[in-house]
Amino acid sequence: MPEKLKNKEMIIEDPSVEQTKLRRRAFAGQILVGVIIVFFWEFLTRIGWLDSYYWSSPSTIVRTGWTAITQGTLLQDLAYTSGSTILGFILGTAGGYLLGLSFWWSALYSRIFEPYMIAFNAIPKLALAPVLVIMFGIGFDSKVILAFLMTIIVAAIAAYSGVQNVDPDLEKMLVSLGAKRRHVFMKVVVPTTIPWIVSILKINISLALAGTIVGEFISSRQGIGRMILYAGQVLNIDLVWVGVVVLSLLSIVMYLGTVWLERVLMKGRTPKS
Repeated sequence: MPEKLKNKEMIIEDPSVEQTKLRRRAFAGQILVGVIIVFFWEFLTRIGWLDSYYWSSPSTIVRTGWTAITQGTLLQDLAYTSGSTILGFILGTAGGYLLGLSFWWSALYSRIFEPYMIAFNAIPKLALAPVLVIMFGIGFDSKVILAFLMTIIVAAIAAYSGVQNVDPDLEKMLVSLGAKRRHVFMKVVVPTTIPWIVSILKINISLALAGTIVGEFISSRQGIGRMILYAGQVLNIDLVWVGVVVLSLLSIVMYLGTVWLERVLMKGRTPKS
């Protein structure tokens, strides 16, 4: 082989190494973009191009946030919002998954209830928030129920879609070999539907958080939503921005949590990335 061709010979790296490099570069890029946004936000407010009364500034938000932590109830509000969101997300996703799986057991049952499930999904659940708050009170329960209602039908539809994609030939083969319906359900149906339910985890966590915040806006004694509402009423715009930033960070943490959960549930099903 000519020397020039040897020098140009491409070195094929391990795909896992390439994925690791990609993740590191992506993470570095994400941090860089965040730093740039914060820098220009601070800079533009200092030179007056952005009105600091309406837009606040990163340094002011940090100072106000520290005051809210040390002298206020920010940590308690954060725990309240996080707890109701996560509990509603777990109950709604798990309940919806079980509901969707139940349609596999009877074609008649699934045909009867499918249109009602679609109709309920079309109802704007957030519009029912005032009624739910009146029914269940202004405490923790109403926020969990709102988060639950926001997520259960989405999970049920995803699981039902997975059920409809179960390989009928595989089912018939197992039955012909003597497998009972419960064996087919556990060995075929459940594994087939897991990727479908995993695919909506990120959507459901954001829906659960939205339901919780709306419930806190309507009426609540605690929570980040209540803090933002109160800050707006007293025209404390800096505290409003503290709430917005905290909610943004909370949503990122919850998103990363669903990413981790996806990796756990899909372990062994897809190549590691």
